[in-house]
Amino acid sequence: MAAKIPVTVITGFLGAGKTTLVRHLLQNNQGRKIAVLVNEFGEVGIDGELLRDCQICETDENPTDNIIELTNGCLCCTVQEEFFPTMQKLLERREQIDCMLVETSGLALPKPLVQAFRWQEIRNGATVDGVITVVDCQALAAGTLVGDLDALEAQRKADPNLEHETPIEELFEDQLACADLVLLTKADLVDEETRIKVENWLEKELPSGVKIVPCYQGEIAPEILLGFNAAVEDNLDSRPSHHDTEEEHEHDDEIDSVELILEQTFEPKKLVNQLQKLVEKEEIYRVKGFVNVENKPMRMVLQGVGSRFDFFYDRLWKPDELRQTKLVLIGRSLEKEKILAAIN
Repeated sequence: MAAKIPVTVITGFLGAGKTTLVRHLLQNNQGRKIAVLVNEFGEVGIDGELLRDCQICETDENPTDNIIELTNGCLCCTVQEEFFPTMQKLLERREQIDCMLVETSGLALPKPLVQAFRWQEIRNGATVDGVITVVDCQALAAGTLVGDLDALEAQRKADPNLEHETPIEELFEDQLACADLVLLTKADLVDEETRIKVENWLEKELPSGVKIVPCYQGEIAPEILLGFNAAVEDNLDSRPSHHDTEEEHEHDDEIDSVELILEQTFEPKKLVNQLQKLVEKEEIYRVKGFVNVENKPMRMVLQGVGSRFDFFYDRLWKPDELRQTKLVLIGRSLEKEKILAAIN
């Protein structure tokens, strides 16, 4: 019988850099066969596609089989409905998998997810190797816990499966309390003195012995993130949580997401300018997607949080691929036709 699959849980708030981290791990897998579960938000599946296109599985017969998106809302609240059957299917292939990464949504609590690994059907085939909490250094330096609080709240309210609606401070404390390692992202965006102050504050909030490692653009050696051998599911009592029991809460149905699939090409700076103007007029908290740029052989990745937008080219368009622009916008009371009119 194959050994248990070591599973690394990557948690952290929206925009902290979890997908960038997972993408870098896949690109620097050092021969490991890594399966990835992504707790995606939105039907277009932007994060999952970014991971699938990191070009590390060229010799596999089915390179996308190891990237699985869970689109049914907050992962900690849908463990039984979606995570459990997905894990069962993966465990049937465990002889083909060296390790697994679970990227949670910005709202998922790590502890309920880890508890699922106590179930006999999963326990026999997988173990939680460690929990990595990704923390936004720039946000902490600015006195907040997340880069765009409105975007986080929009994500919270848009999720019909979310069963915990608690203060962001408590969510953050839970993420830290369950961590085996804290990755401090966007540390390059603050000066050294500020970074040291943030690290000193974090150390007081963390369990004894949990280290803080600054990183840039998710670039960190896999050896630092993998191989904790912590068997986290067996020592959850030492990782206290505010949310061991939760009651259901009502959700704001006005918070939603709009998915756009557009055939025309766009000029990047003009599109960003149009989106920034749209954000000023509408309650749009998050924008992400892929853009077809005219006369450009490469696909452009677009990401926006609040009024801040970034874009980069990630790969060549494939010969058999439709060159379409695909965008997901998350916000309040969004009207698709109004958004289309503004962009066009």
